[in-house]
Amino acid sequence: MTSEADDTIAAIASPMTPAPRGIVRLSGHDCVDVLCRMQILDSAELIGRRPFRTSKTLALGEPLGAIDIDVMVWPTQRSYTGQPSAELHLVGSPPLLQSSLDAAIRAGARAARPGEFTMRSFLAGRLDLTQAEAVLGVIEAEDRGALDQALSQLAGNLSRPLQSARSTLLDLLADVEAGLDFVDEDIEFISDEVLVGRLNELRSLLAQTRSQLSDRGGATPTIRVVLRGLPNAGKSRLINVLSRTDSAIVTDQAGTTRDLVTVESSWGGHSFQLIDTAGLESREESDPEAPISQEAQRQAAEAAEGADVHVWCKDATLGDDFGSLKGPNAMLPDAKRSAELICVATKRDLMPEDWSGDSMQADLAVSSESGVGVDALIERLVDFAEQRDAGETGNVIGTAARCQDSLAASIDHLAQAIQWTEQMAGHELVAAEMRLAVEAIGEVTGQVYTDDILDRVFGRFCIGK
Repeated sequence: MTSEADDTIAAIASPMTPAPRGIVRLSGHDCVDVLCRMQILDSAELIGRRPFRTSKTLALGEPLGAIDIDVMVWPTQRSYTGQPSAELHLVGSPPLLQSSLDAAIRAGARAARPGEFTMRSFLAGRLDLTQAEAVLGVIEAEDRGALDQALSQLAGNLSRPLQSARSTLLDLLADVEAGLDFVDEDIEFISDEVLVGRLNELRSLLAQTRSQLSDRGGATPTIRVVLRGLPNAGKSRLINVLSRTDSAIVTDQAGTTRDLVTVESSWGGHSFQLIDTAGLESREESDPEAPISQEAQRQAAEAAEGADVHVWCKDATLGDDFGSLKGPNAMLPDAKRSAELICVATKRDLMPEDWSGDSMQADLAVSSESGVGVDALIERLVDFAEQRDAGETGNVIGTAARCQDSLAASIDHLAQAIQWTEQMAGHELVAAEMRLAVEAIGEVTGQVYTDDILDRVFGRFCIGK
């Protein structure tokens, strides 16, 4: 053994569910030597071997005697930890497991610390830091939704875009610094216009990732629901019925709503923020109310960009359908890709009794006067909340809590780099901010780390993982 990092570690691997079999797990550069000293394997068995499984006998001494075990061996670096590893599978009796662990320690192994197997996998480059945290998410998952989140993150759904962003940023940084090296020759490797555009794209990607992490980390558990549609489509009356308040002003005159009206509601154990927006319209520049209308439309579009659910309202009496919002090529205006669309035909009470809304391709037909369809709309919103809790973004809470500051710092550094570029303040300053952004992204995925970060991540693991 050359150093503590090279020690062979051993631990009883706690099964995720009660089982009649138990496991003693070993890993380290002299793992095979430990197995030989335990008289489980003979060195001749390992010549030219790939990972293999065999049945052996392990002598535990009196009073336990010898027990039959199955041995799984990864004699090369192609293992979970990136080191030679082995598992001893035996009867799941605590005294037998503890005696087998003691035998491994007497043969030269040492007891593993919490999370040390996964930390070795991270240090060997087989997992990045977000994937290592996902391992803990898999272990601690209490339902299918939480398990799906963790498995998605373990598969790289978070690390891949961040690693791609970091790689792109490094390429841009190389172009900027190459230009500094040839400043006297007036050689331009990348124009300021292209640089600003690429940096803005990266900043948007990181901001979206940070927003998703906030949602999964519990920072913004409330589901944002925006009501949209033409003027006089019944949005304000509907939000009053849903919230059981008179928050929105309701008149027969179209265009009454100008400012955003926000109401908090709760159904099925989920919190919702209902947002009433101005009706979609455009006015001629000569119209004296054009500036007010433009500001109302800007606020509506801004609210729509951050909404989780779009309730699109159309007056059933006008006969217009929702076809333009549906179909494979339809685009929901000002909506993020993960947003849910619910098409609602309003003023159902003014239509024939047997009218269902199918002719409008509506998801629901609702009357704010009679209350018809309101409960069905609430049920759709609760269903969306349940599905989102099952894992829309696939990020475990531990990752969200750890990464918020680093992602915020990377976004700030990119914003400053863009500002320096636009102000022509000098590419030395731009490059400095870009380097800081690269480092901040690296803290998330683990390309840049400290002992404190590793302690915080792996200290939450149980022994044997």
